[in-house]
Amino acid sequence: MSDLYSTLGVSREASADEIKRAYRKLAKELHPDLNPGDKTVEQRFKEINAAYSLLSDPDKRKRYDAGEIDAAGQEKPSRGFYRSYADAGMGQKYHGFDAEAAEDIFSDLFGGFGRSRRAGGRTPRQRGADVSYSVHIDFLEAANGARKRIQLADGKTVDVTIPAGTADGQTLRLKGQGLPGLGGAGAGDAYVEVHIAPHRFFTRKDSDIHLEVPVSLPEAVLGATISVPTVEGKVSMKVPAGANSGTTLRLKGKGTVDQKSGERGDQYVKLKVVLPEKPDAELQRFMESWGKEHGYDPRKKAGLA
Repeated sequence: MSDLYSTLGVSREASADEIKRAYRKLAKELHPDLNPGDKTVEQRFKEINAAYSLLSDPDKRKRYDAGEIDAAGQEKPSRGFYRSYADAGMGQKYHGFDAEAAEDIFSDLFGGFGRSRRAGGRTPRQRGADVSYSVHIDFLEAANGARKRIQLADGKTVDVTIPAGTADGQTLRLKGQGLPGLGGAGAGDAYVEVHIAPHRFFTRKDSDIHLEVPVSLPEAVLGATISVPTVEGKVSMKVPAGANSGTTLRLKGKGTVDQKSGERGDQYVKLKVVLPEKPDAELQRFMESWGKEHGYDPRKKAGLA
């Protein structure tokens, strides 16, 4: 495997944030869903995931920079010094230690490497590396929950459960779906970062949903029952008589799920009074007559007069 920094297109002095930004950019460009059937891109996607998996771990990155592990995250121990010394005909002992004992000491330091070799060449146990992925979903899928299929680094696909109330940038863990381990050790985990597309009119704050709803002049003045969209579908909402632009009404329990408490948030509906596109003569005559008897200055009340 090539140098991990080169794989991500960053320098060895790059900060953790710079590495993360470089990975995200490449992951979006090289995602198999966007390049179906392109084996070259698929291989490159696997390489950047493996590179980010190691470099995003501060301890592994430090050991990689120090040359203690290779680009695959495997140990690079210095071994066989005393065996070479003995095999060179310099005798079986060195300052009171024979070569066999010395190798056992080094075996302890390097995870039993020497003993495993003498026991038949067994590979040292090492847990597989974690890998990172990203998945893009729409606003309602995040609010209500969904299942998305992603392709893993080994080419197989897995269905990811997106819990209701998932937030943008939240990371989901797929246990045992990372790179395979060595010597019978378990596989690493896969971490899936969720990216949520914005909605046309819904916005979210914590577990609450906000939107602005236009109402007509008669509905605002006289009051009305109107149909309002929520993340779960349309509901009826009562507009009180005399409602104004900026009036905010609450629909209890119509937000999204708070994953910590399991409770649903609320939906806040901000009203916006909208006049007819072309007020007719009758409305204009009425307003002229009404204004003479009930004139008022809203800018004065707001302190703008």
